[in-house]
Amino acid sequence: MKTPAGGWIRVIAREGLFIIAWAVALVVAVIFFTRDLSVVPRILLIVLAVDVLALVLLFFRDPDRSLAENEDPDCVIVAPADGLVVEVSDVDEIPYVGGPGKQLSIFLSILDVHVNRIPASGVIEQATYVPGEYLVAWHPKSSEKNERAEFVLRHVDGTRILFRQIAGLIARRIVYHIDAGSRVTAGERFGIMKFGSRMDIVVPDGIEFAVSKGDRVKAGVTVLARLGETMDESRRRP
Repeated sequence: MKTPAGGWIRVIAREGLFIIAWAVALVVAVIFFTRDLSVVPRILLIVLAVDVLALVLLFFRDPDRSLAENEDPDCVIVAPADGLVVEVSDVDEIPYVGGPGKQLSIFLSILDVHVNRIPASGVIEQATYVPGEYLVAWHPKSSEKNERAEFVLRHVDGTRILFRQIAGLIARRIVYHIDAGSRVTAGERFGIMKFGSRMDIVVPDGIEFAVSKGDRVKAGVTVLARLGETMDESRRRP
């Protein structure tokens, strides 16, 4: 396992520590308060509490990720989330950016890693939280109607990319740690969506996605598209 900056092996997302603490407290409480029960009911309750803790730990896992050694983070768009590609479609106009484009949507089940990663290198020009509804995350209208956070990223070659964290039926807690003006690199962590949810990425016409509906992708690892490969070296970093 790789060790991120700071020397500690990252296995659990920091956003989950409070919930994990409650799950641990639940296990301890069940063990303590079931002392007077007969053996079978007590074991069943303890097993149930431990299962809850195991599910919480599974959900908030945060494995280290990196691009293949032959990939340049300045020249790729990577998956911002783990999950199943549920939509690849044309859009008439990209919100905040303008012009036609293509949208790719990723559905995250409760078993997927929910830590989100930056899709491309550049500068965050806009970060907007939008309150909304809680349709099931795979619903096509969830991109427009659900609670979400929307980000406009100016890639190092000048291309503008929109990506969205979208709450689902269960997920009602979107967390992100980037703001307008943040300089970012493809694949770095930027937030988390708690429980089932959806991630959209919208790119201008002329950029072709390398994955299709029904494919599974891995955040920070799966290359969704390529761009900027012929860019002059002096323009690589804004």
